Order: sequence, then C-alpha cells, then structure tokens
Amino acid sequence: MNEDAEVTREDGDAVTRALVENHRQFLAFVERRVGDRATAEELLQSAFVKSLEKGDTLPEPEGAVTWFYRLLRNALVDHHRHQQVETRALAREAREAEEPAEDPELKQTVCACVGTLLPTLKPEYAELVRQVDLEERSVPDVAREVGISPNNAGVRLHRARQALKKQLERSCGSCAAHGCLDCSCKARS
Repeated sequence: MNEDAEVTREDGDAVTRALVENHRQFLAFVERRVGDRATAEELLQSAFVKSLEKGDTLPEPEGAVTWFYRLLRNALVDHHRHQQVETRALAREAREAEEPAEDPELKQTVCACVGTLLPTLKPEYAELVRQVDLEERSVPDVAREVGISPNNAGVRLHRARQALKKQLERSCGSCAAHGCLDCSCKARS
C-alpha cells in the first residue's frame, strides 16, 4: 500500500513538472485568446490552482499537457461568457442612464433627501450621480471628462446608485422604499 502511495506521488510530481515546463506555452496560448497578458496570467494561475486541487485525480504524466490545455480551454470559455454577461449588463446600465426622464413632473417630486445624502457617498460616486442622474449628462460624456472608460463609468454609476439606495433606506426608512414621492423625512448622515 505504501508503494501505491509512492507511485501516485511520483506520478503527481511528474505531472506537476510537465505543467511547469510548459508554462510559457500555456501563457502564450491563453494570451493569444484574451489579448491581455495580465488577464492571461490570472487565468493560467487559476487553472494551475484547479489542477492542484484535483490532487489524486490528475492524469498520467504523458497526458498531462493535453489535459491541461483542455482545462485552459474551459477556463477561456468561462472567461468569455463572463465578459459577455458583464458587457451586456454595462451596456444596459449605460442605455438606462442615457434615457431621458419619462415624466418631467416626477423629476420635481424626487425626494430632497437625495441632494442631502450625495455628500455622504464617495466623492467620485456623488459626482457621477450628480452629473448623470441630476444633470442628465450622458455616461460616455462624463466618463471622457473624468478620464475613465464608459464601461468603468457604468460600473461606478451602478455602485454609486446602490450606495445611494442604501443611504436613502437607512435615512428615510419606509419613505425610500415606497418611492419617496411625498417625502417629509429629514435626511440623517
């Protein structure tokens, strides 16, 4: 039984050695498909971790490189799926941010708490909400002015709105949950 454990450990060492010896080829393979060295290194590192987690289920040393390329392909598919989902979400957020207010009267009935609570947010969040939501400027215009990509601005705007929502709920309680159309609360920091 001890001999079986020794063979498994030796096979595992051989598999690890084969994977390490092909590191540069693996990195080049992934980088060609993602177009970014940092992302490629991150994906490769994750794949190495997965291979180590497999432990005793690793393939024979002779098939380790082929098996690892399959693992990398699966990681690339997952990465591209995640990118597509994120891109669609950011595009949807940017479209929604650029759409004009449907009801001009609704804008006038927005709770005064919003203006009071903006300073409680991170400065970059408060400025983004002010420019996009209150001044009705487009996300790409604000992004260009601030010096970030429109996608990054969309992410920040989403996070800013979430932070503002939490502040409103904390400060205004049920008033915020019910649309804040007849607000009589006093914003608290």
